Amino acid sequence: MRHRKTTRRLKYKPQLARMMERNLVTSLLLYESIRTTQKRAKVIQPIVDKLITAARTKPAALAIRHINAVVTDRNASRKIMEVLKDRYSKRTSGLTRMVPVGARKGDGAKIVDLMMMDMDIVTEKKEDKKEKKTSTSKK
Repeated sequence: MRHRKTTRRLKYKPQLARMMERNLVTSLLLYESIRTTQKRAKVIQPIVDKLITAARTKPAALAIRHINAVVTDRNASRKIMEVLKDRYSKRTSGLTRMVPVGARKGDGAKIVDLMMMDMDIVTEKKEDKKEKKTSTSKK
């Protein structure tokens, strides 16, 4: 029986919904931050968590097979196995964060920034820009 076994799903035809989920997951893994609707973000959050957990817990060959069934780009698969697996080795859950941005102008859909936790790349870039601005303004 399927009592109380609800899952979040997108209201598209099944093939289109599955491909959209795969593309969103791949984009999130590659760029570590995407802007999308709240519903889409809630759908892909558990998928990303499961992929990274599989990379940490399963043997490498099985983990790669599991990841490649979802991810559409080899670079995203490689990034999970080389970068994200080590980054989240101590964290058991909560690998992504949703930050509300506002509402979309056309239809009023809630827009969020979905980003990976502890992303060093974005914070380093912001710090570099701040240092460049302060160094140029002092001259």
